[in-house]
Amino acid sequence: MSKDKKKPAKTNASRLLDRLKIPYELNEYDSSGEFHNGEEVAATLGVAPAQVFKTLVTVSPHGEHRVCVIPVAANLDLKKAARHFGDKDLHMLPLKDLTDVTGYIKGGCSPLGMKKAFPTILDQSCLSQSEIYVSAGRRGLQLRLKPSDLLRACDAETADIIEDLI
Repeated sequence: MSKDKKKPAKTNASRLLDRLKIPYELNEYDSSGEFHNGEEVAATLGVAPAQVFKTLVTVSPHGEHRVCVIPVAANLDLKKAARHFGDKDLHMLPLKDLTDVTGYIKGGCSPLGMKKAFPTILDQSCLSQSEIYVSAGRRGLQLRLKPSDLLRACDAETADIIEDLI
């Protein structure tokens, strides 16, 4: 008789979903060795890059943090995101500040369960997917859930916030 596969440990993000009674699945992958980019994570999970989203933290001119969640193969359009939030402009949060602001590390930043809830926007392309993947709050662990559930859990909106392809 084979042993059951060990379940991944809960994270702040998964505990938040549990509290909200939002269904999700934890998907663990080997993140040892070199850091994986989002497209490699999608390949490892066996899904299209359009289904895997990365979490980026930005800062307004007044020092307010804004969270943007976009497909891993896309680039954030800071001007579009700033317009959505009603800011003059935005810049990326310096990596050295990521853990202090969010409680997460690079490659393991989830839009859920940060130290503080920040205004959050998901790229509208998420709505074309039945399920999407976002970091569960640590490298090597992804959450799979419906975009509508992530929007509700983050109290987020959608908008076009990625750079246009030329």
